Amino acid sequence: MKQISAIVMFLVILIYSMQAHAKPVTRFDAASNTCRVLSEGPLYWESYAFGEGGKTFKAKCQSCHNGNDKSAPFLWTESKNQDAWNRVFATRYPKCAQDGSWKGISDEQLRMVNDYLWRFADNVAENVCRG
Repeated sequence: MKQISAIVMFLVILIYSMQAHAKPVTRFDAASNTCRVLSEGPLYWESYAFGEGGKTFKAKCQSCHNGNDKSAPFLWTESKNQDAWNRVFATRYPKCAQDGSWKGISDEQLRMVNDYLWRFADNVAENVCRG
């Protein structure tokens, strides 16, 4: 009886987990007018902390946005929600984007930083491309 219960529980968990991953994680990028699929392929890897997006954020952004620099507010992935992170990169309104601090970062690297921040943002929205 215990074996049957264990098998049934395993099947329930397996079926549930398959459904949870059936919908791809996508982000509409207004700057490039593209839909970026983050749940598979190279962007899956690059949108994590160990990928290009996370590494670039830590190396280029957090060097100033670390809480010690008075000219730049502390930032982390949860500092903004997904729509706010998209707005930061689409409009490039922050002071650091306007004062040339982003010059050493390619457009694709900026999109990967946006992917990383969007993936781990506070207040996760529905995973669909919308423009």
